[in-house]
Amino acid sequence: MCRSIKTLYNFEPPATEQEIRAAALQFVRKLSGFSVPSKANEEAFDRAVGEVAATAARLIESMVTTAEPKDRAIEAERAKARSAARFGTASA
Repeated sequence: MCRSIKTLYNFEPPATEQEIRAAALQFVRKLSGFSVPSKANEEAFDRAVGEVAATAARLIESMVTTAEPKDRAIEAERAKARSAARFGTASA
C-alpha cells in the first residue's frame, strides 16, 4: 500500500478534487512503477490518473455511513502523535 495515500472518506470538510487526484496519482505511480512516465507512456499514465480519480470520486460520493465524520485537525494531531511515538519526533 502506498503510505502517502490517505483515507479520504467520511471527513469534515470532505475530500477535495485535488486530494482525490493526488491519491490517484500515487496509486498509478505505485502500479506503474514510475514516478514520472516517459514521453511514450505519458498519455496512458495521465489518462489512468484521470480515470482512477473519477472512479474514486464516484466511490466516495456514493458510500453511506452512520458514523460521524472525522475532523481533519484531530486526525492530523493523532498522526503527529503516532509519528512522535514511532520515530521520537513529530513530523511537520
